[in-house]
Amino acid sequence: MVDDELAEIRRRKMQELQRQQMDQQGMEEEMARQKQAEAQMHMMLMKILEPEARERLNTIKLTKPEFAQAVEQQLIMLAQSGRIRDRISDEQLKTILSQLIPNKREINITRKHKL
Repeated sequence: MVDDELAEIRRRKMQELQRQQMDQQGMEEEMARQKQAEAQMHMMLMKILEPEARERLNTIKLTKPEFAQAVEQQLIMLAQSGRIRDRISDEQLKTILSQLIPNKREINITRKHKL
């Protein structure tokens, strides 16, 4: 009876270890796919952006990573669909960014002094 319980515990432990190993392999494969996708994205951006524009986009990535990633995906989609034929200059990227950034309302506060 004790041997049966011990064998059951060993069997469960082996199943748990196998499950953990499979999970770890799955995570490693996912990380490898992400790295490959990032490398492809980087290569595509190098083809469609001039160095100054790439530098500007990298600077934006430091402050607003989600926005920069959305811009990168948008640029890649435009290039893949054939809507971008020439390399994008810094001035063109500025124009694109100004169109994508929502207009902020300007708030003015005036104080009235009581005498």
